[in-house]
This record gives sequence, C-alpha cells and structure tokens, in this order.
Amino acid sequence: MSQVYNWQLGREMSYPYDARYPGRQFAFVFNINRCIACQSCTMACKSTWTFNKGQENMWWANVETKPYGGYPKFWDVKILDLLNRANPERQRWTGGVSDDPKAMYGQFSGMTIFEAIKKSIDVQSSRVLGYLPPDDEWTSPNIFEDNPRGKTGVRNKLHETGEQLPVHNTWFFYLARICNHCTYPACLAACPRKAIYKRPEDGIVLLDESQCRGYRKCVEACPYKKTMYRPNTRISEKCIGCFPRVEGTDPETNGVPMETRCMAACIGQIRMQGLVKVAPDGSWAEDRQHPLYYLVHVAKVALPLYPQFGTSPNGYYIPPRWVPREYLRQMFGPGVDRAIERYENPDRELLAVLQLFRRSNRIIFRYEIKEGPLVYEAAYRGRNIKIYNDTVIAFGKDGKELFRTTVQEPLHVRPNKHQNSI
Repeated sequence: MSQVYNWQLGREMSYPYDARYPGRQFAFVFNINRCIACQSCTMACKSTWTFNKGQENMWWANVETKPYGGYPKFWDVKILDLLNRANPERQRWTGGVSDDPKAMYGQFSGMTIFEAIKKSIDVQSSRVLGYLPPDDEWTSPNIFEDNPRGKTGVRNKLHETGEQLPVHNTWFFYLARICNHCTYPACLAACPRKAIYKRPEDGIVLLDESQCRGYRKCVEACPYKKTMYRPNTRISEKCIGCFPRVEGTDPETNGVPMETRCMAACIGQIRMQGLVKVAPDGSWAEDRQHPLYYLVHVAKVALPLYPQFGTSPNGYYIPPRWVPREYLRQMFGPGVDRAIERYENPDRELLAVLQLFRRSNRIIFRYEIKEGPLVYEAAYRGRNIKIYNDTVIAFGKDGKELFRTTVQEPLHVRPNKHQNSI
C-alpha cells in the first residue's frame, strides 16, 4: 500500500498504487434542490450506451429516491455497515470545516474502504472492502420511488402536521448518480488484470474490455456500484464519461468540448460538468473563475458524495434544504450546514453562477460577471434580500464566449393570435 493525500479527508490515506494525477479532471456538480426525477438523464444514457442484449439491467446513469431507494438496492447502507463493522463507532470527522483547501471538511479519523480491508478478513484476498450484490438487487433502478420518510419507529404513517423549512419531518429527495470518475478509483485498485485506468488528459476512468476476464472484483470494490457485469459477454462495463464528447471528437461537437449525454438531457437544469485543473498533490489547483472551482472551493455549496469512502469522488452535490441535517452529514460530510446556509442565502456572485446550469451543452472553462441593476429587495427570515440583474458570461476552452445569460429570466407574453392564449 502507498500513502496518497486525499484533500476531501484532510489527510494521507492508504491506496494500492502510487498517486498519479491528470492535468485536468472530469468533474460535475448536481443541484439536488432542482431534481424532479424525470429520468431524462437515465434514458439519455440508456439509449446511447446500454440498449443491447445483456445490458437490460445496466443503468450507468440513474436517479434514486432517498432515503429508501438505491441501485443496486441499499448499496450505500451496505457499504456503510461494512465500514462500521470493520471500525465500530469510530467513523468520525474531527477538526471542523475550514477554508483550508487541503482540509475543507476537517479530518476524517475513521477508516476508508482501502484501510478497512486490513481488518475485515484474515486472508488478504482483496485490496478493497466491498461486497458483490446478488442479481435481484440490480433489477430496479429506482425501487421505492417517492417513498417518504415518516415518524421514526412507526411504519406506514407520516407526520400529520404541515411542514416548513428549514427541515421537514416527512421527507424524501432525488439523488442523481453516474460514475464519479474518482481520483482514487476502487475499481482500478481491485482489478487483478489492471484492465481499468484513468485517462491522463481528463481523469475519466475507463475499462479495457480486451483485458477484462469478468472476475467482478471491480463490481465488488466500487462503493457506488457503478461498475457492472454483463452476463452474455462475461466482462464488466461502466460509464465512459462520454469521452468523445468531452474531448471534442464526437461529430456533433465540431471539435469543441461538450458535456455528456446525461448532462445535456437534463430538463431540470440541475447539472454542470467541466474539466478542473489538478495540483501536483491531487487537490484542485486554484482557478478562481472556473464555475466548478467556485462552487466547490469558494462558495462551498457543492459537496462530495460519501467522501468517507476514500475514493475522492469527482461528483459533487448541492444538498437538499428540507432534509434532516444528520442524514445529509453522513452522506456528504461535515460541510452540509455551511453549504445549505450559503445556498439559502446566496450572495451576488453565487446567484449569478447558478444561472450557468444547463444554459448550453458546451463545457464551460471560465466565467465573468457584468453587474446589472437592482431588481428586487425585501426582508426574508430576518435578512435583507437584494437581487441584481447581473449578466454572467461563459467562455470555452479556446477563450471564446459560449453564451451569456442574466439573473432575471425574461418574460415572454404569447400574442393573442394563438388559440390557447389567455
């Protein structure tokens, strides 16, 4: 085992291979507050990549209802239980959140899936703590859809009173997921054939099917269960990050880096995908005007999914405002309270950057803001709210403007010549 630095954990950790980092890393932010579980992303991926024989139960992109849903069933509950059994009651965070980019969420003092394997078995036959889901757990990409969380310890009964923010007693939310293209992939660490690798140009994690022998060690190891086994070919497959679009070689892109199919299909405008600069130690290099860097490291409203697993996922989420904080902390780490506070009370820049989501299918590399007039002012929950109609401008890889949009959305009135006009 080598020692690598994981900035999401705020410390060094054990990993089977020496650290190697791409020049830029494929990354994304999902705003859960906006997700309506329309499954447009799911079907965009399915119709592009997993529509063939043997792929019927493969869903590289899916949206699951939390707290009860999951694909495969209960994937996160099971891996969390394995970690707790390997390190009972010690899976904790210490130090508190900070502005230190090398330890933004404090320090995780528990064990990762790479460290817990040493205590989970007597014979060292695996490199990563994990489990292999049985076939029946792969049958439904969103079982328990829209099942709300009611009273603790009371089955089939919800709270009888109305609810209001900041936290609802009866709640659920939608969690959109794809492969996180982790900095320290568990699938890569576990593969005995070395068939899995990270592309040096963008950090997308790929599986060389010519080298795969279907041992399913990658399926067992991935804590997010985003590597899947195809029974008719007897090899594993996974999300490829739509790399022809990302690198600009897809004919549709005209040579310009383009977002993945699941990102471009999102009608709820919850997604933004990009390529972030990586520092020599694996953390994100400072890039102040990059929208993903801003959301993760400046505004700090976007958080990694289960950072305690230790894979350093490159998928980030703006957590839902109405969900009990304790549940969100175990899913997104200690930064939850700060993230929700800043999202509920956005400053001028954050409000502008949030308008970039899904305004184009081209990858944004930089943004600028042109200040506009004050268009709204009011008191809300003891705070004085001011909204300015600023213009936010997005730029591509070549430095050319991709588009510009305003904070205040335009109002279009249908002319009365149309039959259904009011």
